[in-house]
Amino acid sequence: MREAGMLLPLSSLPSDHGIGDMGKYSYELIDLLEKGGFHIWQVLPLNPLGYGNSPYQPYSSFAGDEIYISLEELFLEGLLRKEPPRFMERSSCVDYEKVRAFKGLYLKEAFDRFLPTKEYKDFAAQEWVYLYAVFITLKKQNHLRCWNEWSLEQKEWIKDKKYDISAYSNEINYEMFVQYQYYKQWMRLKDYANNHGIKIMGDIPFYVGIDSLDVWINQKCFLLDSDGKPVFIAGVPPDYFSETGQRWGNPIYDWEYLKETNYSFWIDRIAYNSKLFNYIRIDHFRAFDTYWMIPATCDTAVEGNWIEAPGYEVFDLIKEKFPRLEIIAEDLGNLRKESHALKNHYGLKGMKIVQFTFDPEENNNDFEDVRNMVIYTGSHDNQTIRGWYDSQVKETQAAIRKALEKLGYKDKAISKRFLKLTFDSIADIAIVPMQDVIDLGNKGRINTPGTLGSPNWEWKLKSYDEFKQELSGIKELIQNSNR
Repeated sequence: MREAGMLLPLSSLPSDHGIGDMGKYSYELIDLLEKGGFHIWQVLPLNPLGYGNSPYQPYSSFAGDEIYISLEELFLEGLLRKEPPRFMERSSCVDYEKVRAFKGLYLKEAFDRFLPTKEYKDFAAQEWVYLYAVFITLKKQNHLRCWNEWSLEQKEWIKDKKYDISAYSNEINYEMFVQYQYYKQWMRLKDYANNHGIKIMGDIPFYVGIDSLDVWINQKCFLLDSDGKPVFIAGVPPDYFSETGQRWGNPIYDWEYLKETNYSFWIDRIAYNSKLFNYIRIDHFRAFDTYWMIPATCDTAVEGNWIEAPGYEVFDLIKEKFPRLEIIAEDLGNLRKESHALKNHYGLKGMKIVQFTFDPEENNNDFEDVRNMVIYTGSHDNQTIRGWYDSQVKETQAAIRKALEKLGYKDKAISKRFLKLTFDSIADIAIVPMQDVIDLGNKGRINTPGTLGSPNWEWKLKSYDEFKQELSGIKELIQNSNR
């Protein structure tokens, strides 16, 4: 079955409280997706947001960010005395600091009124839940500084448990409570989506951030010095997006140690996320073949070396343990043929960005569509179709229009032409960002690679009004493409 999907971060949903959450608007989105003929909702990582509010630098690969918890759901459960007032409900961007401060008051009230149940105790019995609660509690006590900057006794607690954390027991219990509420609300939402014919595609970053529970409790899995700081860091060399490359700063894996532990770090990440999502997209898949290793002392990503990774060994185990799990390999960029061979060996779906096929400065998507693939008009790292088209010189715009007309796409709106082209692809899955469906310009861009801070990750919908106006038309496009 050929499927149609929508890419829309949870944070970008309309909301009564400043950021998209797991409340009524997420359920409404699922209803609208079902009505419009969609089959998949793709989200970005939902883990606790770290540096720059990037979902690709989270504090944990297992925990969820409490910012996505629906206060309305807590009120309906009886955990809040009054329904919270509306807060920044018509905003078109997320102010993370203000939203956290607002929601935090109500989460604390809900915690004070909460009586632990057996379901909660079973959830809290998972090792990572308690360790994350300790980690984030100590992090907050240290004004959110990275764990490798804490006092020695706090930093070493994870190894020797000598530091007395009993004074923080209430804070630790609070953190476990919010993780439980997050998990419960998410699984309820996922079940609702699946029961309405909508599968959810999650996203796992290949790397984890140094400022994370993942690294704190698994220091031997990474190339760190005696102070817990990376010796080498991750990124990509200069490319279409950046003349100096992208210096991500994530620590590099110690693959020799990972092999000694039968790659349990990766197996555990996949196992937990397979409960949360129907599809898993692995960001920067090419690093399972080769990864760019930058000396931590370098200010840019220009200096570095390509190092081979044991991708086949890792995926032999993943396929053995999760034979039915649908994995999407983000294989964009200028890759060597061995990367594609690795992906194809395990029958994984790769990706194609239609926008790139028409961009005169980009030549890494000039390949024929295949069935075993996910095709996009654009991703969270791209300009919107309209924004990208408007930024081209007139000669390029004319060439784009001419090429699309030659293929039979003559709609007035350039976004609509790209939607049709994408849905008509033979690819098994075609996914379009909400911004392209409602024909937004670059004000709807989610992220610009190689840049940090605002306005990255802040865009959100004020309402579904524009989407509802396009719903019948998009349903017709999907049906006409036999999806």
